[in-house]
Amino acid sequence: MMRNVGSSFPVWKRAIDILLSSVGLIAVAPVLIAIAAIIKVVSPGPAFLKQERIGRHGKPFALWKFRTMEVGADDGLHRKHLNDLIATDAPMIKLDAARDPRVFPFGRILRSSCIDELPQLLNVLRGEMSLVGPRPCLAYEAKQYQARHKKRFEVMPGITGLWQVSGKSKTTFTEMIRLDIKYARNVSFMLDLKILLRTIPAVVAELCESRINRNSIDDVKRAV
Repeated sequence: MMRNVGSSFPVWKRAIDILLSSVGLIAVAPVLIAIAAIIKVVSPGPAFLKQERIGRHGKPFALWKFRTMEVGADDGLHRKHLNDLIATDAPMIKLDAARDPRVFPFGRILRSSCIDELPQLLNVLRGEMSLVGPRPCLAYEAKQYQARHKKRFEVMPGITGLWQVSGKSKTTFTEMIRLDIKYARNVSFMLDLKILLRTIPAVVAELCESRINRNSIDDVKRAV
């Protein structure tokens, strides 16, 4: 049964988060160690990145992910890109599609495959995130939200969500917010299960599309 969770957090959802994040962390531990080692070799600096994100009820928390950019990378480029996406309501295409110069080569692989998000299983285990929910936004993104947009903060942010499996880069900022609020209003076990089952196919489709887009951009640059 679908229901608006409001200020509550379903027991079944937290139980699933604890179980799957615990099993997931144990299962991928060797992969996490290997990726961390490779990052240390190919790019000087820490293997992991701790970044402030906005969680449930607008509360900030420290999100963990693999570092994919050079140390000291300026976030001005992303701020401008995000501002443009919100202002024009254009499709939410990542900077990665244009070969973001701040991202080192191995980092591009991690980002396009979403492997850089694996450390967030720790955030799920800690109760700061859920497996399924709206993506936790950056603080400077949240400052641009209108009052109605903040309804997405009624539920725990997630590693995957309705937006991610509904087109993601093909959708606009307005459509992303609409999907996030739709999820927040209709949380259910079956909806979470459907989203989880659709996540890997969505990631594969996104990976294929991003490669096509990068090849197209490279062809244009060579032609110029």
